Amino acid sequence: MRFYLLFICIFALAACETAPNKPNTNVSINTVNRSNTNAVNTTTVKTNEPVPVYTYEIVKSYPHDSKAFTQGLIFRDGFLYESTGQEGESTIRKVELNTGKVLQKYDVPEEYFAEGMTFFGDKFYQITWQEKTAFVYDKDFKLLKQLNYAGEGWGLTHDGTNLIMSDGTHVIRYVNPENFQTVRTISVFQENGKPLMNLNELEFIKGEIWANIWHSESPEVLGKPNYIARIDANSGKLLGWIDLSSISPDDVNRESENTLNGIAYDEASDRLFVTGKRWKKLFEIKVKPKQ
Repeated sequence: MRFYLLFICIFALAACETAPNKPNTNVSINTVNRSNTNAVNTTTVKTNEPVPVYTYEIVKSYPHDSKAFTQGLIFRDGFLYESTGQEGESTIRKVELNTGKVLQKYDVPEEYFAEGMTFFGDKFYQITWQEKTAFVYDKDFKLLKQLNYAGEGWGLTHDGTNLIMSDGTHVIRYVNPENFQTVRTISVFQENGKPLMNLNELEFIKGEIWANIWHSESPEVLGKPNYIARIDANSGKLLGWIDLSSISPDDVNRESENTLNGIAYDEASDRLFVTGKRWKKLFEIKVKPKQ
């Protein structure tokens, strides 16, 4: 027995001495998400380098429903489509750009708090905050089905292959539109190496994910009001900030929850629209380098 134990100890020591050391790197690929029963590819890129900061000019402003608690916003075929939140008030709606008039609306069941939305293929997808439920509609807002997912739902967009979803953390999930199973994830970090938390409403623009940062004005988040993050859609690397700190001066005394939230891109005309929760206006803006 002693000879056997001695043999085991020698074998284990040899294995430890021959095992290769893990390289010290800031890039991690193909790790396993332990919260899911299936292996999920995770890409993480950290940088300590400063990133560009952009500002804006207002091209035009439009009326916006000041009662709309904006959670998701897209532009499609000449119209805005918006998801609004709060229990008992959540909707998905079609909006006329020039007037802000609601042309069509579906009231989400009152027990749900709606969040982000997008149009993918020929269907609208809308997620909910803590109910772990996604709604799938046809182009006329007829409810086709409900799907379940793990965790919270915040923002939603797509890259033409998968839906892209935020959950309030620094992790962005790519999910299968057929079943909402996570395909892969990317992690987003600030220049100081800290996780970029509170990733909220999302928009996919020219290979980048643009993300509202919920309560970016809070010192524990960014300490900078109304900031949008530009994120590499493949790696999660932070590419830049868009400073919209003074975008809505007439809403200075708004309630604390009525933050900037809503990014819509008109790909056909290369136009960008932004608004906020219960904001009185929607703005068409042009992003430009900050002087």
